[in-house]
Amino acid sequence: MNKNKGFLRFPVVSHGAEFLVQGYLMRRNILAYKAPPNNEGYDLICIHPDPRKTKKQVRVQVKSRYQTDCDRGFPVKEKSFDAFDYLIVVFLNIGHFYKTGITSKDGRKEPEFYTFPIDFIKKHHDKTTSWEKVITRGLDIEKYKNDTGFDRIADDLGIGYPSRNHGTGK
Repeated sequence: MNKNKGFLRFPVVSHGAEFLVQGYLMRRNILAYKAPPNNEGYDLICIHPDPRKTKKQVRVQVKSRYQTDCDRGFPVKEKSFDAFDYLIVVFLNIGHFYKTGITSKDGRKEPEFYTFPIDFIKKHHDKTTSWEKVITRGLDIEKYKNDTGFDRIADDLGIGYPSRNHGTGK
């Protein structure tokens, strides 16, 4: 790990966030395919697991922050708005990186997932800086968190909750 005070990158951690999201979507019975690396605009394509049910697809962009003590914001370029339907931000919470006098591991906790529809992103997007960020700190975003957020994509695709009844929850 780089000990400089500058910008840190952990490509393995960032790449892992996409696979975490893919796994959680599939756990919800949403068939999710990973786009090629550096694909413009979206990272995952989601479809109904039964191809006879619908031809609809949902495009998902994944953003991640590894720091538990981050500002709860994430960059997203306005020019990419027409390339995705949902943006899932993963707060990986692998530790504290901004607090002094403690080790990174002191802040380690479970990851949090927030599934934001494109309308939310447009509403809270700040394009006044070169980073073009969405800041979530101070917003009530509980209805987008974890399973509740993943349910939004499932509902969009017409996928019921997994159950014994017909395997799709319907």
